[in-house]
Amino acid sequence: MLRTLKYQREADPEWARQVSERPGCEGLFSCLQCGACSGSCPLSIYMDLTPRRVIALVREGFRRDALSSMTIWLCASCYSCAANCPRQIHVTDLMYSLKREAIRSRLYPPRLPAPILAQEFYAMVRKHGRNSEFWLVLRMALRSNPLLLLTMLRNGWDLVRTGRLSLRRERIHGTSELVALSGAGPRPGRAEA
Repeated sequence: MLRTLKYQREADPEWARQVSERPGCEGLFSCLQCGACSGSCPLSIYMDLTPRRVIALVREGFRRDALSSMTIWLCASCYSCAANCPRQIHVTDLMYSLKREAIRSRLYPPRLPAPILAQEFYAMVRKHGRNSEFWLVLRMALRSNPLLLLTMLRNGWDLVRTGRLSLRRERIHGTSELVALSGAGPRPGRAEA
C-alpha cells in the first residue's frame, strides 16, 4: 500500500472521539505510543502498519487509512498487545471495532477473504440460525478468489466422503425471533442471501 504524506486538515477528530467511546476502545487517548503492542505482536512483521501506527492514525482521525489497512485483518486476537500494554489499552478490541466499521463502510482491501468470510457468516447465521461450513467456504471463495476452490477440492471431497463435512444447510426454528433478539434488522448495502 502506497503511503502519502498526511495533513491534519484531512483528519476527522470527531471520528476519533466516537471510536474512543466504543466498548473496549475507551483507552485510545491514553496510549503512550511506546510500541509495546507492536513489539509483542507475532504478526506485526506481516502487517502494512504496526498496531502502534494504527492507534496513532485512529487517534488523529485518519479514518480511511486506519480502516483500509491490512493490519486490522491480520490481528490474530492473541491479546499479546493488551497483555504488554503499560496503559492496559484493549488493542484487540480496537481492532475488532475497526473491522466491524470497515465492513459496514466497505473500506477493506478488495478480495480480502477475512471480511468476506465475516459478512457471509453473519448473513448465513442471520438467515438460517446456524453456520454450514461447506456453504460458508464456498460463498467466501466465490466472492474472494474462485480459483481457491480448486486447491480445496481434494481435501473437501475427503471430508465429505468420510462424513466430516456435510453438504446440508442446517436451520433452526424461529430465526425471526433470533433476529429480533439481536436487534439486527436488514443490513444496508447487503442483499439477503
